[in-house]
Amino acid sequence: MTPLVIRSAQDAIAAVPYLLGFHPSRSLVVIGFDGAAHGTCAVRLDLPAADAAPKVAALLAGNGFARSLVLGYGPADEVGESAAAMRAALESAGVPAAEAIRVADGRWWSLTCDDDCCPAEGTPYDISGSVLAAQATFAGHVALADRAELVRSVQPLDGPVRAAMHAATERAERQPRGGTGDDLAFVLDLLARRAAPTDDETARLGILLTNLRLRDEAWIRIDEDAPTADIAFWRDILRRVETRYAAAPASLLAFPAYTAGDGGLANVALERALDVDPAYSMAILLREVINAGIPPSKVRLHMTPDQLAAAYNEHRKAS
Repeated sequence: MTPLVIRSAQDAIAAVPYLLGFHPSRSLVVIGFDGAAHGTCAVRLDLPAADAAPKVAALLAGNGFARSLVLGYGPADEVGESAAAMRAALESAGVPAAEAIRVADGRWWSLTCDDDCCPAEGTPYDISGSVLAAQATFAGHVALADRAELVRSVQPLDGPVRAAMHAATERAERQPRGGTGDDLAFVLDLLARRAAPTDDETARLGILLTNLRLRDEAWIRIDEDAPTADIAFWRDILRRVETRYAAAPASLLAFPAYTAGDGGLANVALERALDVDPAYSMAILLREVINAGIPPSKVRLHMTPDQLAAAYNEHRKAS
């Protein structure tokens, strides 16, 4: 997706909800930018966050970021203490904070201003009218009301949809499995169409993705340069499959979300995957990538279907 260009404190305030996928509260947000890493990396912590400062600073420094921004959302004393600890850690790690601000009640205050340059009552802002918010929306970024709404956006659909999917899954589980070639053709056809599959198609896909080869065939076909359609497709599949089949589509949602710079969606998708299967390898791998602060621009598979087939053939020979 098109990167968000931050040129001022108000740009940073407007960008954060789109970087996280939701409007934060009682949070400390640290944005790494500039340097060899390219792009940005946004880390959100619950307040109080002073104890996590060294780890966050080391993470940004280790990934080549040269500068940072610190934004605190919450009461003045709580934000001030956490932001001060974070600024000190960032400075020591070589990722100094270009600015630190507190955001609350439609106003912001600079935490680096040590004279009368900033009004005591804070500076008002309006995200809805900002150019950056319009650019983010046009680029496909979404900012939900809060993290709880983001979590709900990947939860199973209920009501008549759930009843229909339960019946479709029972039918799919009773059907004899086709050969690997037929199953792969079915998966590839769904991925090519990208239209909302029927309940029976969704149920069959959920079952087939328990086959790691078929899951990996879907994984390598995610469009890392334009992942919007993949995000919509896999979110729909995740919300419709029965919970026991959610680990694969949740992980397949997390990958394009992270490559698009939507770490918030990637995180809640991985939470769903690991709730279903705490040992699910793809989810564990992606969680490690995110926790390491590896920029989305560096998370690339660079694998073709032929290379995937060769890798599986080598694995079979070795075993």
